[in-house]
Amino acid sequence: MAEILVVASKIKKFIKDKSGFNTSAEILDVLSQRVENLCTAAIEKAKADGRKTVKGRDLE
Repeated sequence: MAEILVVASKIKKFIKDKSGFNTSAEILDVLSQRVENLCTAAIEKAKADGRKTVKGRDLE
């Protein structure tokens, strides 16, 4: 994967606000990879259903 798909400042703030913990840089890569995998699977599900629109239900 070549790019980060999550907003670093938002992730860091969320973790800090919820736990008081700091966030390592590697979490951004891991989260981005998971987002990419979820999106890829959702795209395939939408294709299989004959749609060109990815919907929330495609993530289930």
